[in-house]
Amino acid sequence: MQPLRIAHVAPVATSIPPPRSGSVEAMTSLLTEGLVARGHDVSLFATGDSRTSATLRALYPRGYWHDGDMWPWEMYEMLNVAAAVERAAEFDIIHYEAEYYPVSLAFTRVSPTPIVQTLHHAPSAAEVRLWARYPEAPFVAVSSEQARLLSGVHVVATVLHGIDTSRFPYRERPDDYLLFLGRFTPGKGVLQAIDLAKQVGIRLVLAAAENPYYQETIAPLVDGRHIVYAGEVDQAAKVKLYGGARALLYPVQAPEPFGLVMAEAMACGTPVAALDLGAVREVVDDGISGVVFDSLDQMAGGLTRVLSLDRGRVRERAVARFGADRMVDEYVAVYRRIIDEHHAGREPRSARSIRP
Repeated sequence: MQPLRIAHVAPVATSIPPPRSGSVEAMTSLLTEGLVARGHDVSLFATGDSRTSATLRALYPRGYWHDGDMWPWEMYEMLNVAAAVERAAEFDIIHYEAEYYPVSLAFTRVSPTPIVQTLHHAPSAAEVRLWARYPEAPFVAVSSEQARLLSGVHVVATVLHGIDTSRFPYRERPDDYLLFLGRFTPGKGVLQAIDLAKQVGIRLVLAAAENPYYQETIAPLVDGRHIVYAGEVDQAAKVKLYGGARALLYPVQAPEPFGLVMAEAMACGTPVAALDLGAVREVVDDGISGVVFDSLDQMAGGLTRVLSLDRGRVRERAVARFGADRMVDEYVAVYRRIIDEHHAGREPRSARSIRP
């Protein structure tokens, strides 16, 4: 097939890929590199400190996480999208990775090239009502749970995230600790992870960037022996923590649209103990790559079952379901459908997700 000319518009919070944490930026990088590897002509609109095999188009030398003068950040995001739209004639499709708000919607009716947006958070009903002012604008959901929340806008496909499983090596024999890896917020369930670890008497390692919630609420519980803080980790340290953990704890208190840390842990052979919220059941194969629980008490009582899962089978399932090739192939199929129907003067049809 004819290679596509793709403008991939990243958030401009930090570099692509990110130096440490940043799941949206990691996904954007993985998709960009996968598209280039398939022979597509990709322009990545991102910060100047990004690393990519695509053509880099940079308005800003670095992102607003690192430059306090870049405020309001939404303006910088919008101008980055505008830079792609101003060159729209050079592309077959423009794809915007919206960390919070799909500011790309404002260009839907003025761009001669179709724009598709992937949203990376769980939207509120009020947000979706606002976005529904552009009923023709195509969205790609990252899970069926997110697609449900996006009811009222035009979801053309559901594409689960992928990971570069080669960067998450399998470890057969873990060390003796549990792991919590994620932002320190009440919704992520870090307090619940600490309580659970204390109940079962297994050391818990916490890994995330320090923030006010950590300083005020979590730090007083860290004793360096039973509850250990590892800080914000880079890729190498993250992989080491995943592989060494007996299980990843994911006791989320607020539903999330995906949960990338679960797929990453499972790729290392580490099973997941998760509460049944959001997209958890779309990521964890209950009884195979982890166990999904209805309550924290149930999780504490059933953790032995999680720890007894076959780590080799956990890895195999993660590779089969979350390999990057599957994600890239599905996005290319979405692009081609949107482009074909744009040329035919029709709105793109909705499509169900393809799940291995």
